[in-house]
Amino acid sequence: MCSCVRSSRALSPALLPRLLRPQTGVMLADRSLKTSSQCLAVGGDSALSPLPSQARVVICGGGIVGTSVAYHLAKLGWTDVVLLEQGRLGAGTTRLCAGIVSMAKPISIECQMANYSISLYQQLEEETGIKTGYVKTGSVCLAQNQDRFISLKRLASRLRVLGINCNIIKPKEVAKLHPLVNIHDLVGALHLPSDAVVSSPDVNHALAVAAAGQGVQILERTSVQQVVVEKGHVMAVETDRGSIECEYFVNCAGQWAYELGQASEVKVSVPLHGCEHFYLLTKPLQEQLSPNAPVVIDMDGRLYARPWQGGLLSGGFEKNPKPIFTEGRNQLEIQNMQEDWDHFEPMLSALLRRMPSLESAEIHQLVNCPESFTPDMRCLMGETPGVSGYYVLAGMNSSGLAFAGGAGKYLAEWMTYGYPTANVWPLDIKRFGNLQSSRTFLRHRVMEVMPLLFELKVPRWDFQTGRQLRTSPLYDRLDTQGARWMEKHGFERPKYFVPPGKDLLSLDQSKTFYKPDWFDIVGAEVKCSKEAVCVIDMSSFTKFELTSTGDQALELLQYLCANDLDVPVGHIVHTGMLNERGGYENDCSVVRLSKNSFFIISPTDQQVHCWAWIKKHMPSDPHLHLEDVSWKYTALNLIGPRAMDVLAELSYVSMTPDHFPSMFCKEMSVGYANGIRVMSMTHTGEPGFMLYIPIEYALHVYNEVMSVGQKYGVRNAGYYALRSLRIEKFFAFWGQDLDAFTTPLECGREFRVKFDKDTAFLGREALLQQRQEGVFRRFVMLVLEDHDTELDLWPWWGEPVYRNGLLAGTTTSSAYSYTLERHVCLGFVSPPPGAEGLPTPITPDFINRGDYEVDIAGQRYPAKAKLYPFSSLFAQQKRRKEDMELSNLQGK
Repeated sequence: MCSCVRSSRALSPALLPRLLRPQTGVMLADRSLKTSSQCLAVGGDSALSPLPSQARVVICGGGIVGTSVAYHLAKLGWTDVVLLEQGRLGAGTTRLCAGIVSMAKPISIECQMANYSISLYQQLEEETGIKTGYVKTGSVCLAQNQDRFISLKRLASRLRVLGINCNIIKPKEVAKLHPLVNIHDLVGALHLPSDAVVSSPDVNHALAVAAAGQGVQILERTSVQQVVVEKGHVMAVETDRGSIECEYFVNCAGQWAYELGQASEVKVSVPLHGCEHFYLLTKPLQEQLSPNAPVVIDMDGRLYARPWQGGLLSGGFEKNPKPIFTEGRNQLEIQNMQEDWDHFEPMLSALLRRMPSLESAEIHQLVNCPESFTPDMRCLMGETPGVSGYYVLAGMNSSGLAFAGGAGKYLAEWMTYGYPTANVWPLDIKRFGNLQSSRTFLRHRVMEVMPLLFELKVPRWDFQTGRQLRTSPLYDRLDTQGARWMEKHGFERPKYFVPPGKDLLSLDQSKTFYKPDWFDIVGAEVKCSKEAVCVIDMSSFTKFELTSTGDQALELLQYLCANDLDVPVGHIVHTGMLNERGGYENDCSVVRLSKNSFFIISPTDQQVHCWAWIKKHMPSDPHLHLEDVSWKYTALNLIGPRAMDVLAELSYVSMTPDHFPSMFCKEMSVGYANGIRVMSMTHTGEPGFMLYIPIEYALHVYNEVMSVGQKYGVRNAGYYALRSLRIEKFFAFWGQDLDAFTTPLECGREFRVKFDKDTAFLGREALLQQRQEGVFRRFVMLVLEDHDTELDLWPWWGEPVYRNGLLAGTTTSSAYSYTLERHVCLGFVSPPPGAEGLPTPITPDFINRGDYEVDIAGQRYPAKAKLYPFSSLFAQQKRRKEDMELSNLQGK
């Protein structure tokens, strides 16, 4: 007898015959969960269609992701498109998909994609005449505890910003919506009335028919063997039936996307890994479940359930997933994966706890549906950094049906216009590098990722697997001094330092939406940076060197950068690298090391993206050279008024502003070490210096700084302190506040744009047009009022901002300001549209005269909005107060 039968406490005899029956594979009986026979006819059942010798685009993968890309390319006017499928169209994960399309996703771009997918699937039937099985069921996300309820309230706030209808409801309302749900342990739920279920094979068939009707060629039983690349560009695709010359290749190969990327001579990193995913089908219940009953998502119970032919379909994301090893295995082997009742037993028990009446139900089948997952639970989209014309759309993390419509649309726009109509940076494949392509890393990470899909995630949670991949030379030294670590782009970075005597275990395990246990620790680090000197290891920052024999390096940077880089040697320039729309592709600091040599410093997660952006616009010139030197230098940030004293003592050189002006760089000796690049900037607005140290000297310089700094009150600090400092100074950060759709004019950085420099920089025309027409949104600083730091929920990011009771924007980042003793949020606000629905230019009056509120999980808190840092005003008031006190004292 199967162990899941032995250990389940409440399975009825009706289940036993089904469980005892041996299974030979997955053979689904229902049309809504099998491959449509019509769909198989697209490429012909008897004879293979001839292979074209050339095409503009070749798409690999005939699942719902590949057909969506083909459909949307055709909609945008692309006709010379070929879609290749190694087996039968839609016969992979698409055939076995559970059919749920929900907008309850963790980040906004995913919600937008799911929202579009629902609209698309609803109208496909009318467009093609093919039934897609679309049923508007709605969904109910359950909360078994207050933390989960808070996370659902946060999600509801974000969904409303996007115009998605949703409601926070009580347990009794859940019972009214779904008769089978046991509500005794629930504290509340989130109801999304517009969520739906569809037949994914039929949607796939409809997309394929619509694409074929507009000229897309779809060929089955054709396997891609490799992509031919010459001089960094896609040239052809080699298949088991011959070659196709092409300009673009789209890897939509699902679980095989990784192997396909590695198969070519020029390898492409597609970091994903497959896992087995199980769901259960019951026979029709005694009281048949209505097809309109809502989808139930019980993340605390790790399960989901939807109506299915009068019965139920239910699956989940278990704590101990089973990775799939796809190397050398074909589609048929993956399709016929075996059921595993022992493995599914915990989810079956959870289902019976949530829906006790199912004890009398008879099971129809346990389905093993393979899915692919990525290292950060977000799909992979976009053009690969190393090969022009090679695009990827894969790694859907069990949300392929929900994302396919929107993702296909955005990728088609990307290929057509150069970038999609929404900010897809959270999904851009360039957020990863080759370092995440290790098979061992992916296997370990996927074991963590799959359970995390339904895990409660609180602010600043971290992955636990695949750690210590990239570390500073100071890692061990800092670790022994109490550093607690977080990971960014594979690099370990200190969050804060636990003082001796503190309970390390409780700090590591304290996860909350409220005031965290590290609050006082970070406060002490911030205080030190303002009164003495603190040291932050910032070695993870991206660092490039651009050199040339002539003026080529300067000419390239003048074209790419909005600011003027033709400055004297030793000067540092903060600048954006903009796209044609004037949006930020990169925000960086550039140091002119010599006449023809430049040092470029960018955010950590910009390493691949920034490299690709520069190389894309770099002329093929043997006298121009770009080198990634991120690994060559350890970066120490010395922040605070006593930083100059520490460095002066170590270098025997005066470090006062008169001798070492702001935004200046010198190569100096520090201790015994030569060739240290010392820069008078800190990325926080506080006084201090950045030290870029050749790695062999890193430990020596750090030890010297800490030794000499003792008399000046030196201490280690981490990125949480850095975040607090930069946000209270109103410093925007790329990837959080700035993106490819944000212009310098929208975030108050016009002073870093030199319209009159000799070179017409990229994005100049768009900025000039924006300056003439007006800016329609503005980056603002919001300081919360009537917000109790001890008792109220903390802001994170993505909170709606209301002005005079109307939605005006969202926050992009937030932190507690220890200077202001209040929470500070940064974000964008816009005025309401004009009479004809057109955007209205924003004015300082609009910002300064409004009554603002920030919505944190449904609770609105008053806030003051400003276009300049509150901390400056605060510091001036504090100085005036101290001066008055001093004069009064002297008067006495």
